[in-house]
Amino acid sequence: PAGPPAAAEPPPPAVRPEVAAMYGTIQDSGHHIPAVDPTLLTEDKARQLVDYWTDEAPGTIIVDPHARYLYQVQPDGKAMRYAVAVGAAGYGFTGEAHIPYQRDWPSWKPTDNMVATQPELYGPVEKGLEGGIDNPMGARALYLHNGQGDTYYRIHGTMDPASIGQATSAGCIRLFNQDIIHLAEQTDSMTKVIVLTRAESGKGTVPPGQPLPPPPDDRAAIPDQTGEPT
Repeated sequence: PAGPPAAAEPPPPAVRPEVAAMYGTIQDSGHHIPAVDPTLLTEDKARQLVDYWTDEAPGTIIVDPHARYLYQVQPDGKAMRYAVAVGAAGYGFTGEAHIPYQRDWPSWKPTDNMVATQPELYGPVEKGLEGGIDNPMGARALYLHNGQGDTYYRIHGTMDPASIGQATSAGCIRLFNQDIIHLAEQTDSMTKVIVLTRAESGKGTVPPGQPLPPPPDDRAAIPDQTGEPT
């Protein structure tokens, strides 16, 4: 005889209305950004003000690629926390940089290696792709430079909201389009950025002297084929 029926998966927790409102549909410079699917909006992925212990000035951006969060320092021991997706390029730079400029709806060009290895996918766009909702760079891109010039490290939007909070094969540091617009609006030219190493992961999230939380196992990230924002 057949066994008892399998228990149904419990429904995901309902998204609070204020969270859903933060990730609703946006019209931006003629582009239609759809609302984020509520099933992707767990509490840990919604941008939120959190306690944060740092001596860095308000406005500073601190990227923790291993914990897959980005923090923008706020006054009074707080930071605005954003969930991010991290491609392999997101592990390619650590240390201090600054953001000399940002771009709305940046264009994008696949690398020569991407075209050579997957011509059927990237050949049609080898000359570049104009900015838009189907562009891998999303609604905004923040460009990081340091004393040596362009780091080729980018903080940008995404065409794949389901990737947020994940380690992925391509891209650098990606946010929901709603979040990258919010972050870009709060980011001045020459804003300081710190990208944490794996050993520093979790820094700022606990008071000084307390052990840092262990980062998730992200060391299996696939070598990057990001393409270049232009």
